[in-house]
Amino acid sequence: MNITVKTTVPANIERVWSAHTTPEDIKQWNAASDDWHTTAAHVDLRVGGTFLSRMEAKDGSFGFDFAGTYTKIVPHDLIEYAFGERTADIRFIQEPDGVTVSVTFVPETEHPPEQQQEGWQAILDRFAKHVGSKT
Repeated sequence: MNITVKTTVPANIERVWSAHTTPEDIKQWNAASDDWHTTAAHVDLRVGGTFLSRMEAKDGSFGFDFAGTYTKIVPHDLIEYAFGERTADIRFIQEPDGVTVSVTFVPETEHPPEQQQEGWQAILDRFAKHVGSKT
């Protein structure tokens, strides 16, 4: 069963799309909690292009690469990608009060689905806060 998280960002679609696809922006919002950060980000936003975010604990105790390949891109509307054996899609929907961003992903089996949903939602909430602070 897939998991979906979503938020509404009070900004225009161009700003929301840019913040989600620009490495410098990604490094500012891509963390589930204040004790983590993204130290490097790479985006080759095209079908077959790759992405990578280096996520590390701020105390240096642990880090990992979140990486994958884009499988479908519809500018200002949809990003689909594969990461390992899993997939995810990000939808951007213009609403009267901003842009609703929803992320649907195939969960992994190591951690409980609830924990994964909380982590991905926390990242998306940080994204919304980042974009909102720039408008």
